Amino acid sequence: MSAPLLSFVVPVYREEKNIPEFLRQVRAVLAPLTGNYEVIFSLDPSPDRTEEVILEARAADPRIKLLRFSRRFGQPMATLAGLEYSRGEAVIVIDVDLQDPPELIAQMYAKWREGYDVVLPQRRERTGEPWIKKFVSETGYKVINKIADVRIPPNTGDFRLMSRRVVQEVVRLKESHGFLRGMVAVVGFRQCLIPFDRPPRFAGETNYNRFFGSLRIGFNGIFCFSTYALTLSTMMGFVIAGSSFLLMAIYLFYKLMGWTILWGNPTLVILISFLGGIQLISVGILGEYIGRIYEEVRARPKFIVDRAEGFES
Repeated sequence: MSAPLLSFVVPVYREEKNIPEFLRQVRAVLAPLTGNYEVIFSLDPSPDRTEEVILEARAADPRIKLLRFSRRFGQPMATLAGLEYSRGEAVIVIDVDLQDPPELIAQMYAKWREGYDVVLPQRRERTGEPWIKKFVSETGYKVINKIADVRIPPNTGDFRLMSRRVVQEVVRLKESHGFLRGMVAVVGFRQCLIPFDRPPRFAGETNYNRFFGSLRIGFNGIFCFSTYALTLSTMMGFVIAGSSFLLMAIYLFYKLMGWTILWGNPTLVILISFLGGIQLISVGILGEYIGRIYEEVRARPKFIVDRAEGFES
């Protein structure tokens, strides 16, 4: 059997209502392009019928494949697993809830044919998303692109097309955080953007923790691709030390002049609280880096596959 031209990596968890419509739209888009493709559903074990729906679709179409993990590893690891098992000349990572519009596949395919290794859909509008997620996302991209060693195009997600050589290099990185946007930026190669308006979910509620999930992704972008936070912590230390010497000089001047110093207990409380806060922030920054070093040194498997359907060859 020849290798598929296109691979689709679709991380799923509790998405039984979205899978049939997702497959219908993907097939409609691919019909005039190619019939040589595979759809890999990377499934975190779900309490609903997601697995059964995928297997029913696979029974009718062997190009649909399933990776089921031994436990829930999360969306980033599910995506990396799909990339590792994919065989296509180009690989498209896409969400099943249709917020990543399948109609963009034709444009992404055309750009790949033009010679681009990475094709990134870029969101203009994000319909249906809460303001807190939009705020965290916009702020995170600005901070990451200001301090990170690589540049990540703003308002892009994991939805993207990657050539086979990009996928091979991403898998070869062996990084445990699973921040795909940063990993693709590290790999490089020729990239282009396709602007689009992101629609709301087709059905159901998101299984993604909006605020803390976005915050965790932002931290991965900051701490895994830059040491600027450590530099900032050092700079704050020097600024505070300099401020303390200035405060000491002012205090000494007041004493020599015989003037009454009006500072009292509130001032001490404020200064001690401020210094304590800065120290805790600095320790926290160190902890973020040390925690990530610990994760890399343990070298635990990023995912464990319990069931693989369609990968016999």
